[in-house]
Amino acid sequence: MPKRGSGGKSKNKGDRKNFGKKTPKKKASPKKPKRRARTLTARRTREAFHRESLEGILRIGPKGRGFVAVENPPIHIEGEVSIEPAFLATALSGDRVRIKLQASSSDELQGEVVEVLERARHQFVGRLEQDRGQGSSCFLVPDDRRVYKDIFIPRESLGKHARKACDGLKAVVEITRWRSPHDNPEGRIIEVLGKPGDHEVEIASILISQDIDYSFPKSVLKEAKALHKHYNLLLSKEARTRRDMRDAITFTIDPGDAKDFDDALSVRKIFNDVYEIGIHIADVSFFVPPGSEIDKEAAKRANSVYLVDRTIPMLPEELSADICSLKPQEDRLAYSVVLTVHEDGTITDRWMGHSVIHSNKRFTYEEAQKVLDTGKGPFFQELTWLNQIGQKIRDERFKEGSIAFETDEVKVTLDKKKQPIKIEVKERIETQMLIEEYMLLANREVATYLGKQSERRGGGSLYRVHALPSAEKILELETFVSAMGYDLVNKNGEVKARDINNLLRQIEGKPEEELIQTAVLRSMAKAIYSTKNIGHFGIGFGLYTHFTSPIRRYADLLVHRALDKYLAGKKLTKQEFATFGRMAEHISRAERDAERAERESIKFKQAQYMAGHVGKTFNGTISGVVEWGIYVEENLTKTEGLVPMRELTGDYYRLDEKNFQITGEATGKTYRLGDKVKIKVVDADPERRQITYKLV
Repeated sequence: MPKRGSGGKSKNKGDRKNFGKKTPKKKASPKKPKRRARTLTARRTREAFHRESLEGILRIGPKGRGFVAVENPPIHIEGEVSIEPAFLATALSGDRVRIKLQASSSDELQGEVVEVLERARHQFVGRLEQDRGQGSSCFLVPDDRRVYKDIFIPRESLGKHARKACDGLKAVVEITRWRSPHDNPEGRIIEVLGKPGDHEVEIASILISQDIDYSFPKSVLKEAKALHKHYNLLLSKEARTRRDMRDAITFTIDPGDAKDFDDALSVRKIFNDVYEIGIHIADVSFFVPPGSEIDKEAAKRANSVYLVDRTIPMLPEELSADICSLKPQEDRLAYSVVLTVHEDGTITDRWMGHSVIHSNKRFTYEEAQKVLDTGKGPFFQELTWLNQIGQKIRDERFKEGSIAFETDEVKVTLDKKKQPIKIEVKERIETQMLIEEYMLLANREVATYLGKQSERRGGGSLYRVHALPSAEKILELETFVSAMGYDLVNKNGEVKARDINNLLRQIEGKPEEELIQTAVLRSMAKAIYSTKNIGHFGIGFGLYTHFTSPIRRYADLLVHRALDKYLAGKKLTKQEFATFGRMAEHISRAERDAERAERESIKFKQAQYMAGHVGKTFNGTISGVVEWGIYVEENLTKTEGLVPMRELTGDYYRLDEKNFQITGEATGKTYRLGDKVKIKVVDADPERRQITYKLV
């Protein structure tokens, strides 16, 4: 069988997710921090256990290197095990693998894959290309750069696709056989999607690449329609058993394009400076019992996915956009957290349970903000109370250790033909922060209750956890911000939230603010779901969970079910707790897939937008320096592109990794991370999400 390996692929070998875009040094620097997160406790321990068999999920980085987070690691193992490309043994990113440790003279913990236990995926999307050796056969060049081998499609597997298969179209291919890491995997074509670069083809490719289903099974739709048909009867019967809060002034505040409303707020003054504030969440658990067809599909999806042009909901539209959604002027079933709050933000009483509510109005963020700004409009007094108390709660949260992250969110406006006509950064306004504060509060209150009850009764729960950043990452971040002229206080890589907040205050309003914020975010561990509570470093909460978005997150639905148990004086059974543990891993992985799909859809439209602006100039900021050039992010659209080294004429430039800059040998001219530059668009390739700039 002909072998193509990765030959002919146009793959960027640089890790563009690293904040400084640094390339590996050819010679180790004595000042480079040790990779503490992946070391054994002692060399003799490493040698004694180097043949031990361990299991975990494989993650492959953009440079082809693998990392395995060992499940239930022995005490002598810390962090991830590194797997060199030669020792992956046909394993792909996301696969569950068995590995054994290798003896090594370095401090880094290294291993090799000895068995693929479970494939994360069998189907892959990419471009079909003709086999140069056998004209009647094809290769699929995968879109996912972590798939390090092209997939060979024998002539006999082409079937009905034989005529059009090998002419550069996008397709979905299933791997049918892969016996040796030295050979290409073999596969068969499942579906030919169409021409690369076409909007629907690329969106379908993005979804399939992340294993995201965009249609519901018939059994799920049938169940949803039955619930929708009998909704009024269900509502009238159930409302009689719940806390009736329909007389409280209640409203939702959401983005203008929102189609489902997970949460609503109510407020009324009890006396003097004391208020009753209700945080009401769609009671999805009432409509989606465990084991139902809808529940099984929602568990599989794990969350809704928000692409540049559409939403792929976790629940069928009959639920997500109708009977579960807290629509205005409609009675709705809710799961509520009702708090007695003083004007200074102090909480003196709390109630949690099922309720029935009636939303008086659906605000957009902008509409509610206008009421606050002008002092005129519906429910001005209620909005003012909520905003003033929310600000007090926010101030206290930051005093307790929450990190003040402010990240940009890109909004793409499309025309009727799905072409991008405008790309901008969404403005964060006061009413958006108001809603976020009360959702954080409800999540914290529920997590605190669940934590106390599970400690008292056993049974456990599901938490949203955020580990401390690794010492290695913090030392790298310290080097980065030092090169930018700032200090990050830490003790051998250990950092406190207040130290990060001090750094963020130093850069506030400075040209490099956004760049350093991004670097700080990338130094943080990824927040995940877990049944083991370790707290949430970023928010600064000892106990935290997700309760407020059950229409779009399955984790919240699980938390609602756990809360039901404890409020009824029960606890999770061992079987239920084990299910929570398995689901925590699955939901965390699905969340990352959804985030990748969203990013890819935005990058696709950014490249498409710049393809229509070839030859035009923009203002940008240097976001990365590497041996092959400079990465620049356009200031308004946040579209990142590469200025290749060949475009830097008039001198020979060398990379200065230590100072995050490139310097001309003859002229001394430097281009440094964070510098403001003017760029011209030279080329844009929407299919590969790649843009080429030139400095002007």
